[in-house]
Amino acid sequence: MRFVRYDDGGTARLGLVRGEAIVTLAPIADRYPTMLSIIEGGDTALAAARGVLDTGADALALKDAKLLAPIERPSKFMAIGMNYAKHLEEADRLGVPRAANQVWFNKQTTCIAGPYDAIDPGVTEKLDYEVELGVVIGKSAKKVGQADAKGYVFGYFVMNDVSARDWQWHSNTMTMGKSFDTHGPMGPWIVTADEVPDPHALDLRCYVNGELRQSNNTGGMIANVWSQISYLSTAFTLLPGDLIATGTPEGVAAAMENPVFLKPGDVVRCEIDGIGAIENKVIAPA
Repeated sequence: MRFVRYDDGGTARLGLVRGEAIVTLAPIADRYPTMLSIIEGGDTALAAARGVLDTGADALALKDAKLLAPIERPSKFMAIGMNYAKHLEEADRLGVPRAANQVWFNKQTTCIAGPYDAIDPGVTEKLDYEVELGVVIGKSAKKVGQADAKGYVFGYFVMNDVSARDWQWHSNTMTMGKSFDTHGPMGPWIVTADEVPDPHALDLRCYVNGELRQSNNTGGMIANVWSQISYLSTAFTLLPGDLIATGTPEGVAAAMENPVFLKPGDVVRCEIDGIGAIENKVIAPA
């Protein structure tokens, strides 16, 4: 299933994509009013949603809907750095030291934006893009082994880890440059895990104004999704609805010989086969 959140006259609604239409989940809204409540509801909630999908009427055409970020603000939004071999080589050229372990940082949850929302550069003068596969945790995970990690995934989405490169190194955590408001566009929906047999076999691409900037396959991850979940949950509990950004491939603007950073008017499109695509326009700073 493909879960969406959409704007209905100023009210956020939940729905499921069926063909080119959205089926409203209003019939179960009394039990499951939010995307987080669906995730926390587990198999019972999924069965209820599927029942609506099978019998419910189309609420509106997908093309006419204003899609919102597919989940409300989660408790955590974790992102891994330098997780594709060629992107790691780019980091080498930029003088970023290699780490012995997985490199993690927080994206503050206030950065979350919808799949077609505008990107506001804020004060950065080095605005960059990063297409990534996003993961939604489905149930509480603590000390999960890699062999069991798949069972803790609710679903997947497309995201752009928008980065303010000149602010990224204000602190070693990278959080400052990764968390500007609007710098976490995601969606266009959450594809449930049962529809993604192998999250490590998906082509992903990023275009800027129609020019291909990034192209790779999620099989190129250094630490795969299962390893990421296992590593994080060794230290702390992952909760239902927590988000993981699994890393970006090579081709970011910062690593170009003559960097071409994003500017107002640019349109960034991130797409992952089998998941979907998001597209965001950079606007003048507010």
